Amino acid sequence: MSPSAISELVQDEQGNITVPTKTMHVSNGHENGAATSNGHSTERVTSNGSKKMEYLLDRHLHKTFPIVTGGKGNDLYLADGRTVFDATSGAAVSCLGHDNKRVIDAITRQINTGTPYVCSSFFNCAIVDELCKELINGTGGKMGRVFLIGSGSEAMEATVKLARQYYYENDKQSPRINFIAREHSYHGNTIGALGISGHVARRAPYEPFLMENVHRVSACNAYRQRKDGESDASFVARKAAELEAKFQELGPETVIGFICEPVVGAALGCVPSVPGYLRAMRDVCHKHGALFILDEVMCGMGRSGTLHAWQEAEGDVVPDLQTMGKGLGAGYQPVAAVLISKKVIGALLNGSGQFVHGHTYQAMPVQAAAALEVQKTIREQNLVQNVKTQGEYLEKRLKAVLGDHPNVGDIRGRGLFWGLEFVKDKRTKEPFDPKLGIAQKLGTTAISAPYNMTMYPGTGTADGYVGDHIILAPTYIVTKDEIDHIVKVTANVVNEVFQNLDLESI
Repeated sequence: MSPSAISELVQDEQGNITVPTKTMHVSNGHENGAATSNGHSTERVTSNGSKKMEYLLDRHLHKTFPIVTGGKGNDLYLADGRTVFDATSGAAVSCLGHDNKRVIDAITRQINTGTPYVCSSFFNCAIVDELCKELINGTGGKMGRVFLIGSGSEAMEATVKLARQYYYENDKQSPRINFIAREHSYHGNTIGALGISGHVARRAPYEPFLMENVHRVSACNAYRQRKDGESDASFVARKAAELEAKFQELGPETVIGFICEPVVGAALGCVPSVPGYLRAMRDVCHKHGALFILDEVMCGMGRSGTLHAWQEAEGDVVPDLQTMGKGLGAGYQPVAAVLISKKVIGALLNGSGQFVHGHTYQAMPVQAAAALEVQKTIREQNLVQNVKTQGEYLEKRLKAVLGDHPNVGDIRGRGLFWGLEFVKDKRTKEPFDPKLGIAQKLGTTAISAPYNMTMYPGTGTADGYVGDHIILAPTYIVTKDEIDHIVKVTANVVNEVFQNLDLESI
């Protein structure tokens, strides 16, 4: 994709490229957001309830976005008078929905203590440790400590540094400097996290100064990689052999760890690992003394139908390090974390006694108050079970209604985390030309009247540049009737978009 083409699109925090609402003209004859002499755009509200920001560096400086004025449960209220059903929880974030009074009250109580923030270099706060205890208990005590920060990208940065320090504590000249990650992956926007990522379009502008010690194996994408007649066991064995070969190529003694998402989110559109895959990858890592690292920023904290995605039917596959975010605070505060195994914590306790890393807003009490109340709500209301139950129903209905659609190549996911991949040819799995903007058309159509529902579009699904998908990730409080609504709207949007395409000429 050319730089000029990219400039017309918007990249979100997951690395997807999307098209925002188009600018509209107002009665004074000037385009909204026209440039002023000082270089700022002029803030004007459009007739459709959108506006450009005057001072904010927005997702796209030449586009406008609908204005949200409020929300309740699964609904968002817009300035143009519409109510939009949030079928994606934002970016799989707002797992408890909007305007949850219990969480808001918990935040308010902490703010009213006068200490929404304390400097973690000098002080601790009881509510922070209470949250960490809740999170460790959620692993059945299988993890050891929690590092609290503000975003998924920060969590991956911390994980990369902590993984290296694990070996450095025992050997200041440790040869372990290499990471193995996967193609078509996305782990964050900061330089270190982007270096771990395999999202080619997102990496492209920054390739000259990304880490060179990150090496790749293929993703675990059964839809595009499984051979005819290949069993799960054979597919997993092939993936394990590929990882083993990469260890041997690099030198096993040089590898810090292997990093993957149990369910790949925005980069591939909810592609779950094949049963047995996580265990096989972990076994290869541990065979060579390397760390097994999971990124659950998007797919974790109940989203996949278990509190942690590694808590699978095949039995827990406990990571050495794990990132978490999004559903941790449900959007009520910017908060993320790294779960740290007892093995890794032991190296610090027996060594320097500290993690050589830190943030100003690390372990903020107000963040902890929000995340703790979110997690207690999920646990006490048994919402992970609702994710599992409604997720199974969502899968059933999507496959029944859209499984035979000629341009729906695959419907995949876990829990309330489902992706639909779109193809030009269902037999060959040939993707559409990215110039058609299929995913963007679907997302824009869905959020517009009369549908008024969010879909999360993604591109690069097939090879990092081409391929289209959309994600559905409703809240954990979604009901069966609301699942029916989501499926109905999704089917209508898909049918409308493809009926309006001249497929014969493509």
